[in-house]
Amino acid sequence: MGLLLLCNGFFMILAAAVSGIYNDGATLDITLAAIVTMMIGVLSMFYTRGHVKEVKPKEGYLIVTFGWVVMSISGTFPYLFSGAIPDVTNAFFETMSGYTTTGASILDDIESLPEGILFWRSLTHWIGGMGIIVLAIAILPLLGIGGMQLFAAEAPGPSADKLHPRITDTAKRLWLIYVGYTVAETLLLKLAGMSFFDAINHSLATLSTGGFSTKNASMAYWNDQPLIQYIVIFFMFLAGANFVLSYFAFKGKIQKIIKDEEFKFYTGFVVLFTVIVALVVYYKANVPVSDYHPMVLGAEESSFRHALFQIIAVITTTGFVTADFTGWTPFLSIFFFGLMFLGGSAGSTSGGIKVMRHLLIIKNGLLEFKRTLHPNAIIPVRYNDKTVKEHIVYNIIGFFVLYMLLFIIGALVLGFLGLDFESAIGGAATSLGNVGPGLGSLNPLSNFNDLPVMGKWWCGFLMLAGRLELFTVLIILTPYFWKKI
Repeated sequence: MGLLLLCNGFFMILAAAVSGIYNDGATLDITLAAIVTMMIGVLSMFYTRGHVKEVKPKEGYLIVTFGWVVMSISGTFPYLFSGAIPDVTNAFFETMSGYTTTGASILDDIESLPEGILFWRSLTHWIGGMGIIVLAIAILPLLGIGGMQLFAAEAPGPSADKLHPRITDTAKRLWLIYVGYTVAETLLLKLAGMSFFDAINHSLATLSTGGFSTKNASMAYWNDQPLIQYIVIFFMFLAGANFVLSYFAFKGKIQKIIKDEEFKFYTGFVVLFTVIVALVVYYKANVPVSDYHPMVLGAEESSFRHALFQIIAVITTTGFVTADFTGWTPFLSIFFFGLMFLGGSAGSTSGGIKVMRHLLIIKNGLLEFKRTLHPNAIIPVRYNDKTVKEHIVYNIIGFFVLYMLLFIIGALVLGFLGLDFESAIGGAATSLGNVGPGLGSLNPLSNFNDLPVMGKWWCGFLMLAGRLELFTVLIILTPYFWKKI
């Protein structure tokens, strides 16, 4: 955790440098936040230097969960020290939303914030996107600590793909791809007409599937510049796909991508859902004429672009918005609410249940028909032409049940705190799935500022549980975890 705080402090120094370049008045405050964070990190490492450096599964879960909490607490310092968000609850909510790449905000006027604070806000997304733990395990071996347990706790999903036998090399390759995509999108957005500051911030938010924008209107600010939105769409799609597939693409192993079942369904869902939404938007919803661009086809192109953008933004849990999709039609409000439970691919930076889990649950469900007709037959679930081990299927079913149970409890708590039905189920779904915009009073044109104090802390817990895929957080709340065996 001390090492993570040092990393956090380093990123704060980057934000302070940006603040200094733009002379926004927050440079000293962010620098002070960085110094305090790094001092706590150094002291933590100093006082624990003599302890046994062995990370077992239990320690892995504790380090990951408390590591995220500690990072989120220290991440509030730039907001608090600068006065950008003076309230502790609001600052913690914004920071947790950043690190978990949820993108839900309590800010009413984003554009009035200093550039250094806006950059820090985007950096919290970027750090959390690939996982602050995955970043750290590339460095932990230098301290004589193995990182496999941390990686397992950080990414406990069903995908076991590794690019390299050594976990540290895997982390380095993932980060190289991550950084490369971020640089590429920044350059393309700059060439398409964004300012460099907006381009880098939106790239940080896109590749992390976060959704924090530098504009109050989010990506709707550029509704009259389709090229910018299509660039963001492309990189949101990449961020929602398994990063291992990106590695295969760079190695020229295209067949592995084509044959990957999850990628085929992920792409198929995007295409099918975009067609459905585009048709409904074109024939039933009113897309503002101001959204049309003189160089494109008018209503048809605008309907398609808004549909494609919002479908990918919700499926990948990025949360950028170009329009209030909850105001299009009642059918589409329910449709997008359902998509909040889909999620991107395993091995991506997106949240949600993940396409792979849905795919394996459906396959197992369909095979139950065969098993009923042939009770003595052994009919395994197959994925990518390989048999899926039974314990993995049980794990996925258990995850799905826990996810839906936590969603119901989450909505009940928000309802108990005073939210109406639509806002409560929307707030629980978007927080747990790390999506960003919700329904009702938490719709894409609103924010989470009016939530009661306890509601913000509760949504923060749901964000953390969802980002770490439930088991990592919930397991430490069980009495069994603390028993000595």
